[in-house]
Amino acid sequence: MWIGDFQLAGNLALAPMAGVTDRVFRSLCRSQGATVTTGEMVSARAELRTTRKSRQRLDFSGEPRPHIVQIAGGDAADLAAAARCNAEAGADIIDINMGCPAKKVYRKAAGSALMADIDQVERILDAVVAASPVPVTLKMRTGVSADRINAVAIARLAEAAGIAAVAVHGRTRDQHYNGIAEYATIAAVKAAVSIPVWANGDVDSTDKAVEVLAATGADGLMIGRAACRRPWLFGLIGQRLAGGATPMAPSLADERELMLGLIEQIHDFYGEAQGVRVARKHIGWLADRHPLHPTWYLDLMQADSGPRQCHRLARLFDALGNVVDRQAADI
Repeated sequence: MWIGDFQLAGNLALAPMAGVTDRVFRSLCRSQGATVTTGEMVSARAELRTTRKSRQRLDFSGEPRPHIVQIAGGDAADLAAAARCNAEAGADIIDINMGCPAKKVYRKAAGSALMADIDQVERILDAVVAASPVPVTLKMRTGVSADRINAVAIARLAEAAGIAAVAVHGRTRDQHYNGIAEYATIAAVKAAVSIPVWANGDVDSTDKAVEVLAATGADGLMIGRAACRRPWLFGLIGQRLAGGATPMAPSLADERELMLGLIEQIHDFYGEAQGVRVARKHIGWLADRHPLHPTWYLDLMQADSGPRQCHRLARLFDALGNVVDRQAADI
């Protein structure tokens, strides 16, 4: 797949997720088989570009290219200026957010709210592409609601404006992350344009990956929430699509090494106090994979320093390993 002058080595992307896809998590997903990753969305408003949060979100140091910055806002001039500034600061690709369903974004007529005003969409696409010296991509949903599905019309506008690729989440804004993603609209988008199309939504297994690619004809898959819980999913899907050996999830020992490394890097990236708080969401996803006794979960969540958090996490994996050993002995 080509995006502008960048030829991607594969077709598996980590979806941009605010509060999740920081430099540490992007690097982890890359190591597990993601072809390309995108930073957390940053505001297009000039006064917010230099905040500590924005600086952290724009930190791509040590990452392979392309460095993709996602911008969010509702004003065409602001978005055009943000695209130019981020490109001049080193971004290789600019992604426009028209998919975020969060209330605080939607109420500012940004994110997925933009899809309700197709004239404004066209103004934004034209302005950002004209202002950006690097390729521009677009992430959107199928529409605002079931009675306003307009992803195909917006994809056509995007291609005409010079957008290099589009990603479509198979839900409307009204659905948020509820219900089941539908792929017919993504297939219609793919049929309507010649630029690359990413299919996004509910890709949570190797079987689902094969199913979605077949249903949509998309050029690639974009994976979000499932990657939070199993970042190694990219590698499993990559193996399946390549027709190689039967994909195998990591052993408990491998998962322990991965998780401890992730948590330690989060502490280093954010500083200990903030890092301990950020790491808790990853511990929550660990609990989704391995249902924990409430005492263990509370113990981990209450750890108030980096060393305590890592020590308690290591103890948890030791306990999980003992359970696995006992189960194997019973067999």
